[in-house]
Amino acid sequence: MAKSATAHPLILVTGPSGAGRTTAIRALEDMGFEAIDNLPLSLLPRLVEGHTPERPLALGIDVRNRDFSTFAVIQAIDNITSADSEQMQVLYLDCRPEVLLRRFSETRRRHPLAPAESPGEGIHRELDLLGPIKARADVLIDTSEMSPHELRAELDRWFAPRGTPQLAVTVQSFSYKRGLPRGLDMVLDCRFLRNPYWDETLRGLDGRDPRVMAFVAADPRYVPFRDRVADLVNLLLPAYEDEGKAYLSIGFGCTGGQHRSVVMTQTMAEALAKDGWQVSIRHRELERTTPPAPSAVMAPAARLPKEDDKS
Repeated sequence: MAKSATAHPLILVTGPSGAGRTTAIRALEDMGFEAIDNLPLSLLPRLVEGHTPERPLALGIDVRNRDFSTFAVIQAIDNITSADSEQMQVLYLDCRPEVLLRRFSETRRRHPLAPAESPGEGIHRELDLLGPIKARADVLIDTSEMSPHELRAELDRWFAPRGTPQLAVTVQSFSYKRGLPRGLDMVLDCRFLRNPYWDETLRGLDGRDPRVMAFVAADPRYVPFRDRVADLVNLLLPAYEDEGKAYLSIGFGCTGGQHRSVVMTQTMAEALAKDGWQVSIRHRELERTTPPAPSAVMAPAARLPKEDDKS
């Protein structure tokens, strides 16, 4: 079973409840697929007929679909695969019944096919329903012994586009006076560095100005801080990427979010882009007065091999 050669594949994702279909849909979405979950089967022909998607498409189908039936799913597969303009793969996520039962017991969820009975009853009914669809699968992944990270890695092996970093990195500056931005994975405090706010010639500028950068860089603690942060980030990013993480957000904070944190954000983002990472920049406090520039997303260079304000 090889990967589809089409530039914009259509992946139909199905399998028994509890086998990881939602995790798979989210992983495909992180890879750049347009993901639609639980689409009524009656709308599927209208979605694919006469329409070439700008992005690859991942459709989640399971027994909760309003008009689900084994016959309807197989008929939809046949109709799409018979059209020359569409190339579709059926991704079936399988799992042993005893593992599915354990997962339902651990989460205390009701099975959609046995809401008033034991999950075991629903599992057996669902596996019977899905048997003919499983037989039509192009890619079958047994998730019985897989963690979510391992499932993401397996999906990446099958479906992720090659040749570009999969991990997107956001680097942003902020003011501690306004609190931490939501969603940060790493937070670094820059308030120990020399503060340009106290220099009247620099007070009205921000950390993107070369004069402010030079002022902050003149602090003897700046270079050791910059280098140690860079070493830490370069250690962690490949590890996060290997774990299947799709994005990472790094925040640099100072008192006002205008000078020191902006300098560090610009410096780190430029270094990461040179190393081939996909990087976007955000300066939260500066955006309150000035809209973010269209160039806030930095194009990555070729990935290099790793060697043995108060503001």
